[in-house]
Amino acid sequence: TSNMPIILQTALVSNIYFVSQMLYSQQPNSPFIKLFGEWASVSPENSAMSHSVPVGGLAYYVSPPATLSDMLRDPFHALFYLMFTLTACAVFGRTWTEVSGTSVRDVARQMREGQVVMKGHRDTATARVLGRYIPIAAALGGICIGLLTVLADYMGAIGTGTGILLTVTIIFDFYEAFTRENMSEFGAIMKQQM
Repeated sequence: TSNMPIILQTALVSNIYFVSQMLYSQQPNSPFIKLFGEWASVSPENSAMSHSVPVGGLAYYVSPPATLSDMLRDPFHALFYLMFTLTACAVFGRTWTEVSGTSVRDVARQMREGQVVMKGHRDTATARVLGRYIPIAAALGGICIGLLTVLADYMGAIGTGTGILLTVTIIFDFYEAFTRENMSEFGAIMKQQM
């Protein structure tokens, strides 16, 4: 599932923030709007600029707690954020396998085309056997990615857990591409030597 579940979860939270802020700026006193999110302006120390942060409603609960003392003061917020992130990542992980070409049917077809068989199973039973493992593995992969992000957020990492995860993934992808290119060049040089 790679890191796509956390990207989709972050996009969902961003959309919740956007809609919530837009509605709150139009009707700040509406109790219905406050269910989506209540916002307050805050300015960091020694700064003239301020920004809005969620202080209530759904937007508040889907945002990570800012500090450890915030977690201790409002443990429901920390628990809700954890459960929301893990659940969203699990759902998005399973959904991503369906749209990315790694669904049970796609993998069974690829195995058939590659003439890969599962010992002890007929060719027609491959999809059913894979159906027991692929959705669970996709959801578990999404949960693991979500847990890494939540832990980074809870530990107060510089930046967000999602940002750190994406940065590491991108750097590792560049490293793999660089290694592949060097190995292919090394192979060409070795052929010329012989």
